[in-house]
Amino acid sequence: MRCCHDLATGQAGSAKTAGWIDITKRGAIVVMMNGKDHWIDNDPFLDSLASGLELENRESETPQADLPDTTWEDPSLPEFNHLTDYLAYARQKQASDLHIGAEVKPFMRRFSQIETINTDRLSPEHTQRILFEILSEEQRNDLLEHQGLEFSLNVPEQGRYRCSIIKQRLGWDGNFRLIHSTVPTFEDLGLPDALRRLTEYQQGLVLVTGPANSGKTTTLAALIDMINANRTDHIITIEHPIEYVHTAKKCQVTQREVGKHTDSFAVALRAALRQDPDIIMVGELRDLETLSMAISASETGHLVFGTLHTASAVRTVSKVLDGFPFSQQAQIRTMISESLRGIISQQLLPRQDGQGVALAMEILFVTTGVAALLRDNKSLQIPSIMQTSRKMGMCLMDEALQQLIDVKIIDGAVAYRYAEDKSKFECYKDSETSFERPAFECSTAS
Repeated sequence: MRCCHDLATGQAGSAKTAGWIDITKRGAIVVMMNGKDHWIDNDPFLDSLASGLELENRESETPQADLPDTTWEDPSLPEFNHLTDYLAYARQKQASDLHIGAEVKPFMRRFSQIETINTDRLSPEHTQRILFEILSEEQRNDLLEHQGLEFSLNVPEQGRYRCSIIKQRLGWDGNFRLIHSTVPTFEDLGLPDALRRLTEYQQGLVLVTGPANSGKTTTLAALIDMINANRTDHIITIEHPIEYVHTAKKCQVTQREVGKHTDSFAVALRAALRQDPDIIMVGELRDLETLSMAISASETGHLVFGTLHTASAVRTVSKVLDGFPFSQQAQIRTMISESLRGIISQQLLPRQDGQGVALAMEILFVTTGVAALLRDNKSLQIPSIMQTSRKMGMCLMDEALQQLIDVKIIDGAVAYRYAEDKSKFECYKDSETSFERPAFECSTAS
């Protein structure tokens, strides 16, 4: 047996040792780095150390077959050899997102809650392998050059995914948004019938807003599908990336992807105006140029749909106006008052029964009264009109939350977290709500 031993300190494993000791039951030979080896016997310390090492070695060689295996694996779960195995599992569990990252266990967002897949942590090398294997050579080069990539992925017999891969401190990280294989209808989503009127205009601007992961793209897809099924028009969509694939029904549908078919939203929108469109859907109004062109298009005979990351109708109006220089805001207010048709602000909330998410919507239709408020820069008075126009289908977010509480779909504590005016839900503030779920057990394979 060999160990490091510092003769000066009497401590095994000393970092400052000048050599090592080969220990036997008869004695020890000290092998020195300077070549002057010598033999030691009858040393009580070395005798004790030799006996201890022999016992430890003998125990480590003892067979462990008689120890019970306490690891439980569900035989119905797949082995995770490839990224597509994780994607299939997330779809099976009705997750909305799958996350694959270095030095962590894979996890998914299921019913608005984060749930860990109980596998081994993924090494940086393994993470890179399973993320890069789904990419084309061109995509790999683009990812390595820019340290980030957004794209759509179609997996046979599974469906489509919106993908984002980035480089982070520990390695590569991938997020995959699961997309339903079919375009959802109004009935599938439980959208109010009042929203159908937004699909019947010949021109104007319709905005769908909300935070990330609030279902904006899905609502937009249902609105476009409604037009596709009931009108005979030309629809052009500009997305990053394409999520729902719209098959032509009564309409002709042209879908373009930023980064793949065009350089930017603004470039694609400018080109769309020369493609004889009737309806234009812009996946995100992310900059002033795109927003300005969308407003102009809505004034020149096109029905334009777009999204913004705002939580209410009033905030949406403020964000649109604040995006323009102060000297232009009066003109933009006039343009918006004439072209804006409606704003849908939505959120997805955990259901009280833990079996999914509930959709809460604030709905504004631009009536003559609302248009006058927009033109006169009195948008803060819009909620008052919305409260008195419920028969038209208008609804404030707090009213939508209260309705979901009344029918026992969401818990009051959840409503308090998402409410605009929290004082209305103060009585629910301290109520307990638990959405914790156990991590999923599954078998793994490297």
